[in-house]
Amino acid sequence: MSLSTPTPVPTPVPSLAPVPTPSVSPTSVLDPGVQDLLNMGAGLTKGCGDGGGPICDVVQLLVPVTWAAPVIAGVIAIVLIVAIALLARNVVHRLINRVVRRASSGRASLAGRLRRDTSPPEGLDMIAVERRRQRAETIGSVLRSIASIIILGTAVLTVLDRLTVPIAPLLTSVGIVGVAIGFGSQELVKDFIAGMFMLLEDQYGVGDVIDAGPAVGTVEAVTLRITRLRDIDGRVWYIRNGTITRVGNESQGWSRAAVDVPVAYAADVPVVRDLLKEVVGEMWNDPALRAVIVEEPQVWGIEQISETAVVFRISVKTLPAKQAEIARELRVRVKAALDGAEIPIAA
Repeated sequence: MSLSTPTPVPTPVPSLAPVPTPSVSPTSVLDPGVQDLLNMGAGLTKGCGDGGGPICDVVQLLVPVTWAAPVIAGVIAIVLIVAIALLARNVVHRLINRVVRRASSGRASLAGRLRRDTSPPEGLDMIAVERRRQRAETIGSVLRSIASIIILGTAVLTVLDRLTVPIAPLLTSVGIVGVAIGFGSQELVKDFIAGMFMLLEDQYGVGDVIDAGPAVGTVEAVTLRITRLRDIDGRVWYIRNGTITRVGNESQGWSRAAVDVPVAYAADVPVVRDLLKEVVGEMWNDPALRAVIVEEPQVWGIEQISETAVVFRISVKTLPAKQAEIARELRVRVKAALDGAEIPIAA
């Protein structure tokens, strides 16, 4: 019987797990300054990694795909946004200026129709054109400011969105501040709105004699917030437009000089009437006064009768604010005519 030698069983050697090699991120070895530039570029060109747009395509063609490409693309985008906003603002301002010039140089036909003759109404037309020019320039200034705020504000919001700055909280903050300012400046807003409607409706202008309630005088300046008057004593009044509830304009379009002529009760009425018609006819034919008088003066006839007097009334339509001057000249001529005809003036 033979004995077999047992085959030795190999002892298993424990396998060693592979030691993980630390991976090095490309960004972990970058200088902090370079890393900041990279982060800024990523914010500036939001969307470039997903295909982007034409700006990203152009930049990637001209510049190698490095960390500088997003930065350059973002800068170009912001520059284009600002340039387009400034160009749009300039175009809108030019259009507004053109409309203002056209409105300022329009023909003042309304003033011309106040006359009944065919002569050119130079005085009224010049006043109407100047009033139209002032009104158009003021409204044009307001429109230019509104256009600038809208265009530049949109550009700023677009740039902030490009920089990945959250816009919603910013708009909320601006809205809260705007509401607070609005509550604190209600009277100021009221003045501006009232001034805007005064200009649009041409209620009065520089040189007009108006009754604004608190004061009566000649308008020296009109802005969106205040109206400046100078009364007959020389005092200057500053009236907020929001406080003016009614305006009596004595100078708009034309004025009327009404002169009453009292004569003795025993005077011959037809003779007095003919004499007064002769006086106003001479004034109408006077070249110096014809430039101020809008239409031929009229003798309206007897206005009042009392125990001692008969009062005749004469009406003369004049250029704005010229009624007092014409009334004084008319009284001088009437007195001279009555004295020459030996018609006594009643007390």
